[in-house]
Amino acid sequence: MELANALRGGNRRALAKAITLVESSKPEHIDQAQNILEQLLPYTGNSFRLGITGVPGVGKSSFIEVFGLYLLSQGKRVAVLAVDPSSPLAGGSILGDKTRMETLSRQSDAFIRPSPAAGALGGVANKTRETMLLCEAAGYDVIVVETVGVGQSEHQVAQMVDFFLVLMLPNAGDELQGIKRGIMELADALLVNKADGDSLGMAAQTQAHYQSALQFLSRREFWTPQVMTCSALENRGIDSIWEMLCQYRDAAQAEQHWARRRARQNTEWLRSLVHELLEQRLNRNPEIKARRPELERQVAAGETTAYKAAQALLALL
Repeated sequence: MELANALRGGNRRALAKAITLVESSKPEHIDQAQNILEQLLPYTGNSFRLGITGVPGVGKSSFIEVFGLYLLSQGKRVAVLAVDPSSPLAGGSILGDKTRMETLSRQSDAFIRPSPAAGALGGVANKTRETMLLCEAAGYDVIVVETVGVGQSEHQVAQMVDFFLVLMLPNAGDELQGIKRGIMELADALLVNKADGDSLGMAAQTQAHYQSALQFLSRREFWTPQVMTCSALENRGIDSIWEMLCQYRDAAQAEQHWARRRARQNTEWLRSLVHELLEQRLNRNPEIKARRPELERQVAAGETTAYKAAQALLALL
């Protein structure tokens, strides 16, 4: 209770300690973390959850820092979290990002946290969800969830945020060819960064290409995905992006989409946790550990079907 109260009072050390408990795979820490989350749950859900992804070299770190500093100037408190399900190492490239966000990380109303190690109970994405709740209870108004991996990370982040922003480079032809259609469909907005210097004309061209491409994708009932340009280097267009995000939030809340989206995300979170907990029980069961190698050999040799082998293992639970 003492840790939860300190966290709610804005104590950064209490927040960091609570996140460490959430990230731990020790059973006693898991119980402590869940007790803290239960206490804090009534004080969560009041932030703007923003997911950000982009190809390597697009300037995510620079953009997040400039955008974060702008939000601080508007009286907001900002937390930056990272998700990298593809990396088995704690932190991954976010440690470099944190160095590059040096100015933002020094601000008293900003909080930057690397992703936890993969393979812990609930997986990286679920740990990030719980960390997000802790940050909300600590009074952070905007929580930026950054993908530092590729592939599944975009989909996982999109499933835990209110708005998903995809950063692009100003090179229309190559970029449009290379981006996955699935990522385009996830995006609530596309942002062409580095729209400065010699790249200004190309950025405008890229913006037009994406606006055209988005017409062929399915649309939200109340929102048409936007395509905007900005320059993190020259600190230009940042205020317009926040204005767009506020317009989206107001429209989503007016249409009851905001609450429905979060409710759907919570249900999906529950389902994924059930799968992960069952997998953990399977892996820890001594009878299953003993029987599994032989069943895997039989399946590999074509002596039994994978379905029958799976049934045999589940019967041991």
